[in-house]
Formats: sequence, structure tokens, C-alpha cells
Amino acid sequence: MLTLSNKVAIPDNEIELTAIRAAGKGGQNVNKVSSAIHLRFDIQASSLPDAYKARLMALSDSRISKEGVVVIKAQNYRTQELNREDALERLQALIKSAMVEQKKRKPTKPTKASQRRRVDAKKRKSQTKSLRGKVAP
Repeated sequence: MLTLSNKVAIPDNEIELTAIRAAGKGGQNVNKVSSAIHLRFDIQASSLPDAYKARLMALSDSRISKEGVVVIKAQNYRTQELNREDALERLQALIKSAMVEQKKRKPTKPTKASQRRRVDAKKRKSQTKSLRGKVAP
């Protein structure tokens, strides 16, 4: 059971965990042991609330396919248990990040004084540059 909040949790039968061989360094062990974990989680078929599903589907994350399947490959650790925990933590972080409410942006205008300072600075810079030109005889 993956707990997201007090009221929301994902049962273990909705998360598909598969052990695969890890890529990269590992010596002779890498060819014999399936220590990496391939996690698959179907958003649409899950028991998550509709708000969670909609937010997750709206994310532009490369780990989420068009069909709404989250695919996470965990191979940072040498043991299968640590990689399984890592994959579950990453899924939990992904779902929690989708539920963070974005602050509304309040449109602001620059003050009159700041506009005046900007124009004055442009005039000074223009004056400096114009004085760098050739001197007329």
C-alpha cells in the first residue's frame, strides 16, 4: 500500500513491479542478477480520485505515456529491495508534485519612477555612445 495522504492510498495490486537486469557497471554480477526494477502504474485504471487522475494526465512528464501509464526504471542501487523502494518513492513524489497547487500570478505594472529611471539610463547610455564617434574637424 503506497500512502499519498491521510485519505488517498494506492493498493499494491495496482502497481506492477518487474525485476530486470540493470545496465551499466557492475562487473560479473550485472549479467547474473536482476537488480533493477521496472515500475508500471496505469493512471486511468487506478483507484485514485478523479482530480488526481486529471492532474497527472495533464503533466508533460516523459515518464507518463499517452495512454496514461507511468513507467519508472530504478537501477541506482545494487540491491533489488533498495531499487524497489526508490521506484515507489519516485512514483509517490510524482503524484504529490502533480497535486501541488500553483499560485495565481498577479499582474503588476512598473512604477512611474522606475519607468523614468529606465528612460534616463537609456538616454545616458545613448549619450555616452554618441560621444565615442569620430570627432569632426
